[in-house]
Amino acid sequence: MSYDRDAALAPAPGLRLLPWESEGGKPCFLSADGAGGVLSRLADEVEAEQLCDGADVLKGAVAVLDDGRAGEHALRRALRATTQSFGDVLRVADSRGARLPVAADGDEEADEKELWAGPT
Repeated sequence: MSYDRDAALAPAPGLRLLPWESEGGKPCFLSADGAGGVLSRLADEVEAEQLCDGADVLKGAVAVLDDGRAGEHALRRALRATTQSFGDVLRVADSRGARLPVAADGDEEADEKELWAGPT
């Protein structure tokens, strides 16, 4: 699976970009009301797995890059895994970003503070 952010269509309001593609390689969308149905929960679980996998791939890629004896084959495998994981992470980011509530005209600053607030 590869995610082409430039070729991906922006979902219509109310549609969620799912973390997988159709057999033909096209993006899949879910029409959900936010109630957290079975398919929505499955998508949440797949996204969480993709993010964890991305963290593992990053560690592996750093290890390969730090190994001065790593050959071309190891570098290519690390780069292939990294690009795959990065595509998954971009898809998750786009899906979650599209589901963020849109601020009213006067509420932009307040919403930004809520989004960027650190742990309390």
